[in-house]
Amino acid sequence: MSPSQAPPARPDLDALELLVSIADSGSLSAAAADLGLAQPNASRRLARLERRLGARLLTRGARGSEPTASGRVAIEHARRVLDAADLLVEQVRDSAGHGRVRIVASQTIAEHLMPTFLAVLAGDLPGVAVSFEVENTAGVLTSLRRGRADMGFVEGGEVPNDLGVREIAADRLVAVVAPGHPWAGRREVSADEIAETPLIVREEGSGTRAVLDRALAPRRVAAPALELHSNAAVRTAVAAGSGCALLSELAVAEDVRSGRLLALDVTGVDLHRSLRAVWLGPPSQRLGHALDALSERHR
Repeated sequence: MSPSQAPPARPDLDALELLVSIADSGSLSAAAADLGLAQPNASRRLARLERRLGARLLTRGARGSEPTASGRVAIEHARRVLDAADLLVEQVRDSAGHGRVRIVASQTIAEHLMPTFLAVLAGDLPGVAVSFEVENTAGVLTSLRRGRADMGFVEGGEVPNDLGVREIAADRLVAVVAPGHPWAGRREVSADEIAETPLIVREEGSGTRAVLDRALAPRRVAAPALELHSNAAVRTAVAAGSGCALLSELAVAEDVRSGRLLALDVTGVDLHRSLRAVWLGPPSQRLGHALDALSERHR
């Protein structure tokens, strides 16, 4: 390039992150909320990106924001640029022996398996900041894809093909009821009875709910009695006599030992599931020993 030719104006990474977030969430307002931006600021950032690229990237309508032909090309390249930037940061920090590790886990794993993992990680990486967040399974996958986590942990179900995966433990769901429930004197209940009963369930997007829905299909399932957003809330509702729920054996073990809840096997259906570590892109070598320790403990 001759000195008289100015280089093209390059888009900044924040603008590319906004574009990808709009594509993932379907709207400018949702993307702005995810990124902690005021919507007017997000609109200005998008307009600046379109001016720099010299193309209209999105069309906005009643159903949200749709990429134009140029927008689809920009989104594809933006994902690659952001991935490359994240990899640059991770590898430079790895080479310097420091950096931040971001972990996100679904609720059952967070409550019962993460203490082991985080304790080993702290010993392996002294001085490295480790952040840990709890999401449902859908939230874990979203965090990975948006570059907000280095590794996630999910319960059951199929893992998308673009993610690396390693099984760390196995688990199963059991039916739980309060001591005063009509099923309290039984040791098991059939899947057909479960399907016919209004249950206390986790929200859609949770691994527990996904395993339950798949297991009971194609039966006709009664509408839930309650839909709650944490294992603790479900256990409390069951103990209060609000009905039956299906939860992880790990999640109910203490309540069953104390007699606060009673656990019943469910016949006629397989409620076993895998508990897995997942990641996007090359796995971080810094986390390998902690994963080995976690797998060994729960083998």
